[in-house]
Amino acid sequence: MAIKITEDCINCGACEPECPNGAIFAGGDEWRFSYKTSLSGTFVGKSGFSTDADAGIEAVSNDIYYIVTDKCTECVGFHEEPQCASVCPVDCCLPDEENVESKEDLTAKKETLHP
Repeated sequence: MAIKITEDCINCGACEPECPNGAIFAGGDEWRFSYKTSLSGTFVGKSGFSTDADAGIEAVSNDIYYIVTDKCTECVGFHEEPQCASVCPVDCCLPDEENVESKEDLTAKKETLHP
């Protein structure tokens, strides 16, 4: 399953540079599929959301750091555990029960983000 950042976030920013997929953004910041990936042109995320990979997309949260579910692979293919959770000083990076994915699904998502 993807990881989510809860409202307990203190906006320290420790998680953002640790994400190998560029799935973490500061509250209020636009996000892009192309950020920290080699994607370009039209891209369709796992959720079915289709856009230009370089297009800025509205922030998921305006108040705290957030994780883009279509980019989160729980660090599968990169690390043994989600790096955001391992560096978070307040333990607010938790599994997202609304976005459950198998290791195979996460691996496939990683492969689409890093072809």
